[in-house]
Amino acid sequence: MKLVNTLRGLFLTLALGLSPLVLGETFVVKDIRVDGLQRISPGTVFNYLPVKIGQEIESDETGDIIRALFKTGFFKDVKLERKDDVLIVFVTERPAIAQIDIEGNKSLETEPLLLALKDIGLAEGRVFNRSVLARIEQELQRQYFNLGKYAVKLSSTVTPLERNRVAIGIEISEGVSARIKKINIIGNSAFEEEDLLDEFSLNTTGFLSSFTKDDQYSREKLSGDLEKLRSYYLDRGFINFKITSTQVSITPDKKDIYVTVNIDEGDVYTISDIRLTGDLVLEKEKFFPMIRLVRGEVFSRKQVVGSAERISALLGDNGYAFANVNSIPDIDEEKKQVAVTYFVDPGKRVYVRRVNMKGNSDTRDEVLRREMRQMEAAWYSAEQVTRSRERLQRLGFFDEVNVETPAVPGSTDEVDVNISVVEKPMGNLMAGLGFSQSDGVIFSTSLSQKNFLGTGKQVSLAFDNSSSNTHYRLGYVNPYYTIDGISRGFTLSYQKTDFDEVDTAKYLTDTATAGVTFGVPITETDRVNFTADLIGTDFKPNGACPATIAAKDYVCQFQSENGTSFLDFKIGTSWTRDSRDSSLMPTKGGRQSLTASITLPGSDLEYYKLAYKHKRYFPLNNTFTLALNGDLAYGDVYGDTSRLPLWENYFAGGIKTVRGFKDYSLGPRDNNNDPVGANVRVVGNAEIFFPAPFKLIERSIRLGVFLDAGNVFSTHGGADFDLGEIRYSTGASALWLSPMGALGMSLGLPLNDASGDDTEIFQFTFGTAF
Repeated sequence: MKLVNTLRGLFLTLALGLSPLVLGETFVVKDIRVDGLQRISPGTVFNYLPVKIGQEIESDETGDIIRALFKTGFFKDVKLERKDDVLIVFVTERPAIAQIDIEGNKSLETEPLLLALKDIGLAEGRVFNRSVLARIEQELQRQYFNLGKYAVKLSSTVTPLERNRVAIGIEISEGVSARIKKINIIGNSAFEEEDLLDEFSLNTTGFLSSFTKDDQYSREKLSGDLEKLRSYYLDRGFINFKITSTQVSITPDKKDIYVTVNIDEGDVYTISDIRLTGDLVLEKEKFFPMIRLVRGEVFSRKQVVGSAERISALLGDNGYAFANVNSIPDIDEEKKQVAVTYFVDPGKRVYVRRVNMKGNSDTRDEVLRREMRQMEAAWYSAEQVTRSRERLQRLGFFDEVNVETPAVPGSTDEVDVNISVVEKPMGNLMAGLGFSQSDGVIFSTSLSQKNFLGTGKQVSLAFDNSSSNTHYRLGYVNPYYTIDGISRGFTLSYQKTDFDEVDTAKYLTDTATAGVTFGVPITETDRVNFTADLIGTDFKPNGACPATIAAKDYVCQFQSENGTSFLDFKIGTSWTRDSRDSSLMPTKGGRQSLTASITLPGSDLEYYKLAYKHKRYFPLNNTFTLALNGDLAYGDVYGDTSRLPLWENYFAGGIKTVRGFKDYSLGPRDNNNDPVGANVRVVGNAEIFFPAPFKLIERSIRLGVFLDAGNVFSTHGGADFDLGEIRYSTGASALWLSPMGALGMSLGLPLNDASGDDTEIFQFTFGTAF
């Protein structure tokens, strides 16, 4: 039959006057014709043809011509014929992909999957190649294996359509994820297997495995865990530690995985000597504090590497940006000792040619440059570059601050410092909401520009119009009133408050304030502020006071002893230290402040207040951050004033102090059982933060679990406060940096609420940015 078809084709060729190119024939191509094209243009074919009109061609060159056209991937068949001096190219195009349908994919989203297929070569509108489809099936299987779905089944169908097109269908049956049933470590004698497995990110199925996915096997995770295991031993002196083999087996039903790691621990080695050699461009005494090794102690690779990194950082801070520090161990196998030699190659001293800013379309260049601690034409300092980045982050003007230090082309001793920022909205419309069964919703708002017209100056207008409070506040702060960073600010405010509406004592105040503030930087992280305020206050009980005042009627007692209208001149000072790496979601560093204020003698009310706050962040690992917060405050009177003004009392309870308790509800109460606050506050918080478990939102959402403790106490009349009255609560928190502003929420559970305490489980605040 094959012979018959061959003879038939030859007969048709001769009948049409065509002749196949045969070995030994040579002719000059006078013209080229392409037959069989449907979608592809002749110009495309001519572009890939390795023969041109006027060129002489021999029959042994036809193979190169055919291969060149096949290589394009456009055709599934190519033939060459000759009619006189005309070269005729017969092609059969591959079909085009009209549509791709994927079904059954639950673990992998369709849109990202289609984009990945497009990168490989399978997309609607492209030429269909069955070999590409086979490669894609292998890639999909690999991705599902990485997710632990070893029972996955893939089937693909190719359906021909009209006009030489095809529809591709990929049906996926994912099956269940295989879980790690057991991890065995064989050969360990110095450490318990349980302690070694604590270093692994892979784990057997546990309570949180559905959230952490730590029981899903992947080759990459196992490689990382084996490196952690190796580091664990090397940091404890086992220099010759080896992982001899690793076996991973899966049960026939492909649901359970067993991992076995065979190790050879070796012996423990100690440090016999520490040497420093090379080109020591600095005094030798400066290097020694960088080396954290001690002769006679157990060898630790972590300490050896860390010491080398600290030496390199020291050189980098002195201009040697490309310093190379190598640690060379000299092992004595007989004595089981190691002599460590640090070889220092500082390279050339590097200078900064330019500091370039990018991305600050709204913020003026000078606002960024005045925060830079790395100067142009100065030695490069890694510490100063890092400090500059942290100062820019603490401004609060930018979502991202990135720093690059590329070498200057053609120069071996110069670099540029390129600062790239992503700006935040400069205006902020903040709103706060609280909910309780008694008050319902309380609303407050403020309008502020932290970066007014890109100058870095702060302008704010606050307005609070809740049922309890009407507050107007106009503020202005110039953080660089002088070139040295001394700030100056002004404040005008008017506040009318009905304390009865927030379930505290029954009185009203009308307060007008005019103030000025100066801030003086002491160090990179320390600042001292000075304030002066003129305060006018009208005080009015919410109802007439009786002739005989009850023992706990603090409102009427204060009116009887001090009056109702007051004009006071208050001065104050405060010290702050801020070393946080971010003002919104810090992971390390801290912020502490000490404030003191006093109304000057001759004021209608003579009192003073002291407060200390300290919040510290400790990174536990790359995911979790521990935050510890302490808040201590004290106030008292002097002169003729009988007691601290009620509106100057400290309060506790709410989302900012002790969550789970209603705002301002803790502490002493009056004869109406309303909280009145007190002159002493003690608050402590411990919280563990971690990002949301989804990559796309982990930078904008932070979750946490907390333990709060605190209360307010009165020492009026010599009374002592009882620490047994401290209230405790625990719960969960969330912070979302949404497009509409920061949204903070908490679910608090009081642990020792007493009779009469006002609890509030859910609390939140939010803001809107513009």
